Parts: sequence; C-alpha cells; structure tokens
Amino acid sequence: MDSAIHSVDTYPLKGRKVLLRLDLNVPISGKGENRKIDDDTRIREALPTIKYCLEKGAKLILCSHLGRPDGKRNPEFSLEPVAKHLAAALDTEVLLSDDCVGDGVHQIIHHSKERVILLENLRFYPEEEANDPEFSRELARLADLYITDAFGTAHRKHASTYGVPSIMSEAGAGFLIKKELDYLSRLIENPPHPFVLVTGGSKVTDKLKAIDNLLNFVDKIVVGGAMAYAFLAAEGKNIGVSKCEKEGVAAAAQILAKAKSRKVEILLPVDHQIVFPEKDANFTSPSRIDDIPAGAMALDIGDRTIKKFSDAIGSARTIFWNGPMGFFEKEQFLAGTKAIAHAIAKNDGIKVAGGGDTLSAIAVCGEEAGFNLLSTGGGASLKFLEGRGLPGIEVLKGKGAPVKTMYNIEGDFS
Repeated sequence: MDSAIHSVDTYPLKGRKVLLRLDLNVPISGKGENRKIDDDTRIREALPTIKYCLEKGAKLILCSHLGRPDGKRNPEFSLEPVAKHLAAALDTEVLLSDDCVGDGVHQIIHHSKERVILLENLRFYPEEEANDPEFSRELARLADLYITDAFGTAHRKHASTYGVPSIMSEAGAGFLIKKELDYLSRLIENPPHPFVLVTGGSKVTDKLKAIDNLLNFVDKIVVGGAMAYAFLAAEGKNIGVSKCEKEGVAAAAQILAKAKSRKVEILLPVDHQIVFPEKDANFTSPSRIDDIPAGAMALDIGDRTIKKFSDAIGSARTIFWNGPMGFFEKEQFLAGTKAIAHAIAKNDGIKVAGGGDTLSAIAVCGEEAGFNLLSTGGGASLKFLEGRGLPGIEVLKGKGAPVKTMYNIEGDFS
C-alpha cells in the first residue's frame, strides 16, 4: 500500500468544495454575547492553509469541535466567536451554519455566495466522538476533498478525524500538520545529539509511554514540576506534602530503572522553592531549601537546579520540552520555568515544545520566537512520540494520487 500522505498543495482546488477539519478549540471566557477568545494561537496557525485554499479557488467548509458539550447543543460552546474572529483575520465573510449535516447545510453550501462556511460545533452531535458511520458519510457528502490541519485531534478516532477520511477517496493534510510532522519526526528519526528531554507538569503516567520510547533516543532527561517529586519519592527522598501522583511513583521508578540500563542520565531538582500550606494558605511567602521538610510543599525549582538544568540544555543539539518547572501561573514560582524557557530558546539546536501548559508558560515568558515548533497538540505530540502513529494521520496514507507528496511515514506503526 502507498504510504504517502499528500499535502493540500498537491491537489487541484479551483471550483472544488473542501471539507477542512481544523482545531479551533480555543480558550473562551465570558458568557453569552460577552464571550471572547483569550488565545487565538490555533486560529492563527490554521490561516496559512485556509488562505491557500481560497487563493486557489476552493469553497471551504470548515469544521471543528469546541470544549466538551457532551453531545448536546449548548450555546456556551457555540463557534460563533470563532467565526467572527476568523472573518476579521481573513477579511472576508464567514458564514456559521447552525448544523453540521442535513439538507439545510447542503443548501447553504450550494447557494451561498460566501466561500467560507463554518459548521457549528461537531461535538453537539454524540455521533462525532462515537465515530458513527452514518454521521461520517453525511459529513463526507458535503465536499469533494477532505483536508485536515487539526493535529491536536489526530490521536482521536472521531467521525471528523477518522471516519470521513476513511470514506473519501481524496484526502490530505494542511501546512500545520506538515510542520508538526516534519519536526516531531526528527525527534525519533536520527535526532542530532546530545538530545535532552525536558519534562515537567503533574502526571508521570500520562507521559510514561512517550518517555519510554524516547529513552531509545535521548541522552539526558531533565525533570521538573510536580513530576519531579514522584521521581524523588521513588529514590526515597522526602517530598513533604508536595503534589505527587500516587501511581506516578511506581512509573517514575520504572523510568529510572530503564534509564540506568540504557545509560540515559536523569537530572532531578537539588533545591526547591517551598511553602508551608498550613501556615501560608495563599502561598505568599516562599523560601529556598535543599531538602523538603515535613509539611512543606515544593512549587518551583531553586537556583542551583536552574543552573544544573540550564547547563544540560546549553550543550544539547535537540530539545523536546513538555511540562513547566513549577506553579508558573503564580509570579513567586515562575522563575524556574522562565529560566528554562530562556535556556532552551537561546540554544541553536532543534527545539520543540508541546502541551497546553508548556505553550502558555512559553508565552508568559515571551520566548515563543526561540522555538522551531510550538506543537498545537500536546496529547497528539506525546502519542506520536510513543512511536505508534496517530489514527488521524495514518488514515491519510495513500489517499488520492497527486504528483508530489509532503511526508512519508515508513513502516507499520499500528
């Protein structure tokens, strides 16, 4: 079977209807008419593919999910703010359809003058997450060609990400997915060494499979955030009342053992910013300490750890970062994450970051320009790095027969 995944720019688009699956699941605050988009990164990342399709004469049917409406129509999860934001960004009318399937949608597509139509939230339909075959067929009937640029949902076997491209004979990927795959594939296909994995956040178990696979490629693993306390606990160190996932200690012990057998160095914090929650419930009076005493909670790495981690990062030629170093949302505990973000950004190697909290932290630190890729799919990027492929990417293999291809996944990752 042809393993090529074809790019949007390999297809003729003039006069064709393109069903473009995007990840427009942006953070929105406020209620009712006062709902506003807090971060439009995912919208901005989708613009190159949208603009290309319009320039080449396509009629676009955009579709996305937003939040978790649990298969029920809920105005608080409507894509209306997204439609308005898109219209301003594209300087063109964006028509929001009340429905995703049915005769009304077909009428809109065939008779409207607008060339950009946004279907209402896919997850208003329980059939979407169930990958319902009939719902997939109804979506597929809307267009001549399927293109996905929704990397953030590529690990989901949903109707719009898997069912539709399974049915349609012509399907491909947009420019954002091309960029994601180009850089993420470098991490597990002969990456330049030294390769340093920087990981943090709260749960070891969520990242266990990805770390396990990356142990085949990395030279060092830098561990911060709440994850670090699971590793320290696994080494028998006191962690006080620091946040620590119960199952994470066993997972950390597993990683430590495998890393030792594969001669991969794991760097853990040697000093910490701590508070005593019983005395300081609002975390306003942190102090630096080497060993975490009983009753203390560690919320950031200390100065000695920052230097230790930064030195390892400074010598790297490949870096993947997933997870902040501490409770960065609070100014008193931002220093560790900020220092690591800066150390990575100034490195001149390949630098990839993934995960919503990580990208938020990078934005807070103002270091976005220092990365080759800020992956829009935290869960998807980790799944990809497990080395087993993503359903929403694998299903595109061999679809259509354009002249040139953008990406080729060798081997069987099923």
